[in-house]
Amino acid sequence: MRVIEIYRTAELTDLIETDQPLPSPGSAQVLIKVLAAGVNRPDLMQRKGLYPPPPGASSVLGLEVAGTIAAVGSDVKGLKIGDSVCALLAGGGYAEYCLASACCCLPIPKGLSFIQTAALPETFFTVWSNVFDRAKLQAGETLLLHGGTSGIGTTAIQLSKAFGSQVIVTAGSAEKCQRCRTLGADVAIDYRQQDFVEAVMQHTNGQGVDVILDMIGGDYLPRNLKCLAVDGRLQQIAIQHGGKSEINLAAVLMKRLTIAGTTLRPRHDHFKAKIAEQLLEKVWPLLESGQVAPIIDSVFPLAKAGEAHERMESSQHIGKIILEV
Repeated sequence: MRVIEIYRTAELTDLIETDQPLPSPGSAQVLIKVLAAGVNRPDLMQRKGLYPPPPGASSVLGLEVAGTIAAVGSDVKGLKIGDSVCALLAGGGYAEYCLASACCCLPIPKGLSFIQTAALPETFFTVWSNVFDRAKLQAGETLLLHGGTSGIGTTAIQLSKAFGSQVIVTAGSAEKCQRCRTLGADVAIDYRQQDFVEAVMQHTNGQGVDVILDMIGGDYLPRNLKCLAVDGRLQQIAIQHGGKSEINLAAVLMKRLTIAGTTLRPRHDHFKAKIAEQLLEKVWPLLESGQVAPIIDSVFPLAKAGEAHERMESSQHIGKIILEV
């Protein structure tokens, strides 16, 4: 089968197409014939040697796919050969076939294509786990979301609005801000033109926001704390500006703030399976009704995975970047 592997020398790091043997599923796994795979920022980090796969995971890039089941393990129930599914992976998605834990598979929502569905697992699992499960965003509360036009951002805007919350986003251009508003954001702040702390406090009449979903870290941390309301919750899911910062703990105490961080990839399948169940019950109906939709920026053939990475590195994309297999 064709796979995309990382080719690394002292001079360069590249993505190349190679052949690997077809894998066989373990007792709790399925083999998926991949028709589309999502591209995510962790893939870029892994390519650069900054985010190694968890023990036992495939070294091939790719954290989400959509396709059809080609083989099932001996203990798998409820899935059969030929079923159309999407799956959250710990790795291996940039390939013609990949292994997935059966409990991390979900059916293709009615009305969605394989390309659209490949955009779902990584972002929807992440947003649900962090915004609604851990940070417990409620109807009537306000979410501040950094990176509003990323795959995570476009997902979080739509889901938060669907469940009755207010949404403030930051984005890097007037065009991106307008796209966020189109998706439902109540306020969109161009962080290149405005201080987002001042803008957030202005729009909330000095109260601040209840929940922040942040992928930036670094110098954003103390600024995020200024944006939080009393009993506010900061959920950190990435650190694009680095992992170190200095904060005033007095503000954390006085406003009873909660700072939490998590990564999804190394979590146990039992944890991911619970998220999958919640998504199927609460979010898949929204996808099938059209109230929520994956936003696709661009589609590249599998052999052009390097160009797909360049598109993501440019930060010009709006929504998800997909590889078609």
